[in-house]
Amino acid sequence: MKRILPLLLILSLFAIATGVQGAQMECTDEIGCVEIAPDDPIVIGYMLTLSGGTSFLGEDSLGGIEIAVSDRDSMLLDHDIELIGEDSLCSAEGGQTAAQKLAANDQLLGVVGTNCSSSATAALPIISTAGMVMISPSNTAPSLTNDDTASGGVWQPGYYRTAHNDLFQGAIAAEFAFNELGLTKLATIHDGSPYAEGLQAVMADTFTELGGEVVFQGAINVGDTDMSAILTEVAAAGPEVIYFPVFEPEGDFIAAQTADTPGLEDAVLMGADGLLSDSFPEATGEAAVGMYLSGPSVTGDEYTAFLDKWAEEIGGVPPSGYHAHAYDATNILLDAIESVAEVGEDGTIVVGRQALRDALTATADYAGLTGSLTCNATGDCATGEALAIFQITEAELEGNWPPPVVWSPGQDM
Repeated sequence: MKRILPLLLILSLFAIATGVQGAQMECTDEIGCVEIAPDDPIVIGYMLTLSGGTSFLGEDSLGGIEIAVSDRDSMLLDHDIELIGEDSLCSAEGGQTAAQKLAANDQLLGVVGTNCSSSATAALPIISTAGMVMISPSNTAPSLTNDDTASGGVWQPGYYRTAHNDLFQGAIAAEFAFNELGLTKLATIHDGSPYAEGLQAVMADTFTELGGEVVFQGAINVGDTDMSAILTEVAAAGPEVIYFPVFEPEGDFIAAQTADTPGLEDAVLMGADGLLSDSFPEATGEAAVGMYLSGPSVTGDEYTAFLDKWAEEIGGVPPSGYHAHAYDATNILLDAIESVAEVGEDGTIVVGRQALRDALTATADYAGLTGSLTCNATGDCATGEALAIFQITEAELEGNWPPPVVWSPGQDM
């Protein structure tokens, strides 16, 4: 015994000196923990559409993420923040592949993304099963935060978004068209995606509730370039307003070809945030002038300061409308990590995965660039307050961006 006790004492002292005690902090989280060694980084990821016709959305969000990390000097809890990412495209296949790659990294705490709701629908089951969290800056499909599968809901634990729910955006678009423009006959076109199909449905339902008539609802396919067939059908229905919440390039073709379709010369064109990109007016040409777009609108001194950082750190102006939402999403995620992390004497960090989800769900009255954010049980954190109607002018054809806001909820024209 005289020889064993000193040996145990030596081993104990060695454990303290080398940080083993800190590295063996007990994990009691019900779905597991991420343990980060003293010299290892805190890893967060992104899934964004970074190639193809919707790359402007990914570039826009990535800038917001990078500025949020830069604001913290790329450090959290005295550890480096490591940012890793995958291109989720704007498709179910892209979302599934990106999620599989990121979920394979057991050090990854959470993901900012996706941009497109179709990608999120495919990615969410993978991210949720892995015990991770996913907070989106621009998913807007109502189904993503709907936990009623019988009505089409696809929500799963671990999902959050700082973007508005399209239950808000569709209603605002309908109110503007019916109450402010005095239009009573609506046609809608979608592309079959969860985003576009869901948004046009809300627009149509609200328009009808207000007293308007929906004269046509139809769909194109992603990748279509010739829109003459569906536009001929639309013209035969006699709409006063055509609402097509789709992405580029399909939205470019619809707008441009409407101008050449007999019977649609006087129809008012409306799109949504999928076309709120600086490339849309340039690609569409004169047919875009006068067109209305519903989408995110952020103002205030803090947002102005953010734009100054963008100009300095990234250059130019953000190409789309969800950069501030990405900034808020990243900060909410990092704050939640910080709030639940257990830190050992040697600097080892243990983060419980369920604890992280609980912290995100408990987010309340968060003062973000996009307004006051409070997350509900299925991950909706925004109220729709950062929404408005924009109108494309000749200036946007010449490089001005963003277009002017012409109406926001609670404002008369």
